[in-house]
Amino acid sequence: MIKIGDALPAVTLQEYSEVEGNGCSIGPNPVNVTQAAAGKTIAVFALPGAFTPTCSAKHVPGFIQKAQDFKQAGVDEIWCVSVNDAFVMGAWARDQKTDGKIRMLADGSAEFAKAMGLSLDLSARGMGVRSRRYSLLAKDGKVVSLNVEAPGEYKVSDADTLLTQIGA
Repeated sequence: MIKIGDALPAVTLQEYSEVEGNGCSIGPNPVNVTQAAAGKTIAVFALPGAFTPTCSAKHVPGFIQKAQDFKQAGVDEIWCVSVNDAFVMGAWARDQKTDGKIRMLADGSAEFAKAMGLSLDLSARGMGVRSRRYSLLAKDGKVVSLNVEAPGEYKVSDADTLLTQIGA
């Protein structure tokens, strides 16, 4: 499992964006994690799946509500990573109204989750390999804070916990 001081995995995630008003879409576009994190402070939270109950009702909304607090604390970007395809993440972004607040990044083949050592096999529940629920703060691509949930829990990966750790 990734730990404090480690670099974020050098993998490529996918991001789907829309152009407001004309119905045209941009993407999915590749996001090279190493390049995208270089020189930035990034709050990352990962979760098992888009549109799932805890993720949609608590996890994403908490980061949306605290987006300005993260910016004031020196965080350049907030990333939500989930093992879904970019189109699903784009639809979830529209549903959750994350535009301008959270980058919704797809880890379609669970490469990021596996490289982090935080994959979770939910095949018995019909969901396949997913990501464990966690949050972290990365500075220039290196993990400086990490909060990994126990299976089925939502206690330490929330926005408030991460904000407290960065002194906001």
